[in-house]
Amino acid sequence: MKGDRDSPLTGAGIVLLVLLLPVLGGAREQGLLDGLAVDVHGFADVRGGTRTQDDPNEKKASLGEARFQLDLERMGDLSVMKVRTDFLYDDIPGEDDPDLEEGQGLVDLREANVLVSPLDFMDAKIGRQVLTWGTGDLLFINDLFPKDWQSFFSGRDVEYLKAPSDAAFVSFFPAFMNIDISYTPRFDADRFISGDRISYWNPMLGKRAGRDAVVDPDRPDGWFDDDEIAVRGSRTVGGYELAAYAYDGYWKTPRGMDPATMRATFPRLSVYGASLRGGLGKGLVNVEAGYYDSRDDAAGTDPFVPNGEARGLVGYERELVRDLSLGLQYYIEHILDYDDYRHALAEGQPARDEDRQVVTVRLTKQALNQNLTLSLFAYYSPTDRDAYLRPVIKHKVTDAWLVTAGGNVFIGEEDHTFFGQFEESSNVYAGIRRSF
Repeated sequence: MKGDRDSPLTGAGIVLLVLLLPVLGGAREQGLLDGLAVDVHGFADVRGGTRTQDDPNEKKASLGEARFQLDLERMGDLSVMKVRTDFLYDDIPGEDDPDLEEGQGLVDLREANVLVSPLDFMDAKIGRQVLTWGTGDLLFINDLFPKDWQSFFSGRDVEYLKAPSDAAFVSFFPAFMNIDISYTPRFDADRFISGDRISYWNPMLGKRAGRDAVVDPDRPDGWFDDDEIAVRGSRTVGGYELAAYAYDGYWKTPRGMDPATMRATFPRLSVYGASLRGGLGKGLVNVEAGYYDSRDDAAGTDPFVPNGEARGLVGYERELVRDLSLGLQYYIEHILDYDDYRHALAEGQPARDEDRQVVTVRLTKQALNQNLTLSLFAYYSPTDRDAYLRPVIKHKVTDAWLVTAGGNVFIGEEDHTFFGQFEESSNVYAGIRRSF
């Protein structure tokens, strides 16, 4: 879905829209937009970042952008229509062709949908929307909706980790349980690490690569042929939310390889899982598990297709003292048919552990009447011997102004492990946001 390079919206246009913020905010506060029956919100966000290490494959700057978001919502008697669009000047990528799939270029359409309730026990939202479910805190098992890992690792707000889906999302509310069904008529991949912003481990080259080897995968893109469907059934029993999940589609990142073309591929994938969440002591506990059926390699013997996996996590969070909270999680990925996986590896290619384990810690402290938030989210894998730290400071100066600073710090003993491959992409960033 690429557009014309000669878009009229440029960096100067972003600046003009930022200057119009006080006008738009004042008009909304004075009720001048009430006649349009449209609720208008938005913000302007400017932020920049730099790498803390030299990376020969990437720019020194890790982030440099001005973003203007316009959020429009119209509530009718029978429906709710919503459009949320980001107008973006981004100085980092090598190309600026608008691409709604990748969220790059001058326009990133976050939402464009209509919500209707044709029956008392049914809601349906159709169009571009941001979807999520599951119980993990920045860990995902049964949430197979697209993620934007480039935004997450670069210093954009955490809301941009969730990429939009072009889907129909239908919810039913019978007495015995809630049922949610998401249908995506054309596969929505993750906005994965491709090398144009962040370097990654390239197993074919046997080294880190970036702009010298940008991943250009063979993406399933047939309407109604390369589709996805996800289902969740949930109900509350004794104060605990129980849920079951099913997904049929593709691996969300290009983890396969076509040996004929040597292009990365998205193999077929089905996932079945369950979760539990509820109170325990003075905090909240969550448990989630999923079985990943890699359907293009049921036997686990194809070196060009990832093996099936079993994944699980358990987490607990509670407030330690007033305005100080702690969250802990333990996560595991178990590779199925591991002996066949090892046997199929090419000579000299590093092998994954049969069981990859990750521990996460979230510490959050609020001060100044909760206008100042200090947080640290840390991932540590004892099996991969690598880690990822996300320190963030947010100061709400006024109701309209927010100042943010933070970092993405990667540590690893090996270049090929999940977090270790990004070590040269460690960065610090800062930003300022004006909302209306």
